[in-house]
Amino acid sequence: MGVLCPWIMFQSIPHQYNIAIDPADIDFMGHVNNASYLKWVQEAVISHWERLAPAEAIASHLWVALKHEITYRKPAFLADDVVATVLLEKVHGARAFYQTIIRRGEEVLAEVQSSWCCINADTHRPARLTDSIIERFLGKSPA
Repeated sequence: MGVLCPWIMFQSIPHQYNIAIDPADIDFMGHVNNASYLKWVQEAVISHWERLAPAEAIASHLWVALKHEITYRKPAFLADDVVATVLLEKVHGARAFYQTIIRRGEEVLAEVQSSWCCINADTHRPARLTDSIIERFLGKSPA
């Protein structure tokens, strides 16, 4: 198994992640606190990884967030049905770059650009993903 070129951009399989809003997510203004969006993005990206990666890759790799850039569009409230759509945009070495859109129905509540580092679960050192693992996110191999 080879390693992909150092910088690969592509259109991945979108991943839908249903978000459960907890009363603890609500701030003094009656809407979801901005910090909850970070929690949701982390849960959504990890869910995407766990849905498409093979079991042995899930067991041997961990993900750490390096950067999140969030643009808030509209507030979310306790009774809202909220869904995050996750797209893996590119891979560069051990880094992966994601776009996550958080919606209530058709309304965009927040747009998030984030970068993550894949690490080896045993050594906690950065780990590159093989072509065969990345191809699963492109729909080129059964999940």
